[in-house]
Amino acid sequence: MTSRTPRDSRLRLVRPRPLAAAPRAVTQHHSRRPAPRPPEGTPPPAELARMARARLAGAARVAHWADTELRPGRDGATAQGRGTLADATAEQAAADLGLTVAQARADWDTARLAGLVEVHGDSARPGWRLRAWNRDDSAVLRGWVALFDAWSLACPEPADREHAAVAEVVSAMPQVLSFLQLSAGPVPVEQLLDLLGQRVTELRTERCEVPYGPQPAPVEAPVHAVAEDTDLAPLLDWALDALAYVGALTCADGQATLTPIGSWAVWVKLEQICVAAQSPAGNIEQNAEDMLRGCAQLRPNAARAEYRAWLAARTVGSAVTELLAAAGGEDALLRGLAFEALRVVGAAAEADVRAAADETPLRPYALLWLAEHDGTDPDDAHEVLTREEATWLWVDTAAAVADHGEAPLLVRHLESAVQPTVPALLDEVRAVGHPRTVQVLVALAAAHPDPALAKAVRRAAFQVHTGGS
Repeated sequence: MTSRTPRDSRLRLVRPRPLAAAPRAVTQHHSRRPAPRPPEGTPPPAELARMARARLAGAARVAHWADTELRPGRDGATAQGRGTLADATAEQAAADLGLTVAQARADWDTARLAGLVEVHGDSARPGWRLRAWNRDDSAVLRGWVALFDAWSLACPEPADREHAAVAEVVSAMPQVLSFLQLSAGPVPVEQLLDLLGQRVTELRTERCEVPYGPQPAPVEAPVHAVAEDTDLAPLLDWALDALAYVGALTCADGQATLTPIGSWAVWVKLEQICVAAQSPAGNIEQNAEDMLRGCAQLRPNAARAEYRAWLAARTVGSAVTELLAAAGGEDALLRGLAFEALRVVGAAAEADVRAAADETPLRPYALLWLAEHDGTDPDDAHEVLTREEATWLWVDTAAAVADHGEAPLLVRHLESAVQPTVPALLDEVRAVGHPRTVQVLVALAAAHPDPALAKAVRRAAFQVHTGGS
């Protein structure tokens, strides 16, 4: 039996709300319980960041090389808008860095999946994580977690296996990883294969519809029927190899063991907490970017009070300039928060915000700000956006949630999409060309509880990553 094509899952219709409110939700949805402590023996964050830097060293090296050697307007940075290195560029990178062309391409792909470089059409630019590489451990860890989430894209899937079977294994692997994390030690691969077979059986059972009319009595199938039917062993080997490639586990002597950073990442997923920078002390004295990061941990009213105090200590012109510079960075959460702070500024920021509307990443935020400033009800302000602008903002907001929010919040973010169906949303998300599209779709697929929908989203991520259709 093979899995069926996912149904045209419809988004649950809800009362429209302004997309500008979505970034606020990232800061509003915080659990009141104390943050759980990682399992005993988990290395401290600095040591985890060292492990992440070690695994991503090649990717960071290629990304830094591209930042230095490739300039806007030069041909050859990418090919056909797919984000892959052009032949001449790959050969140049390999020669400059002392690598083979295959190694240069592999490191480039890893850099893309980790958010160290972001592709815009047929050119690429450094991601915000690369800018923070040497000073922000949490940015490094989020980059590694992004690579961990995209493990199924990091290594080519077996060419002789059906896509449906591969998708089932990808959907089942979180349970396998959870078992490895709870085992806290080596686990025989044969035991993991048995667990994988059970989980694939459950996924297939969950997809089955109840038929109408009288039916013959069901015949119980052995637990291993799925494994015998699909031959999951090669697919499990591929999954373990891919997870070993990203640094999440090791395999030796027929046993698999999570690495310390892999165990920590699985624990983070299980606890559904964000890996985010801690709020710095003394926000008023900080620059705009650090102030906004600190305010990300505050409730809306407290954040607005902090914005007012920060603005009172500066001239309006310099404050607006600094906020827009922070908004123009690579962190989508800061973009939303910067425009929240600009709402506190009010009319004095209008001219600068109008100018910012000419910049693609800032345009949806600026248009919403201007609409509200002109007296439009915040609940209706989103109507000033074109469909493409609304979709760009949806992806940008999803990137903020993926980087800084909890998995259920990313799933609920589907409700703010203007598209009536998931397939329509995926088509327009792919067309809009947002640089974080792959990471957003991979995170959404990992978070969504519906296996059919998660499969469709994961397929869309793969198509964007490979440039397919």
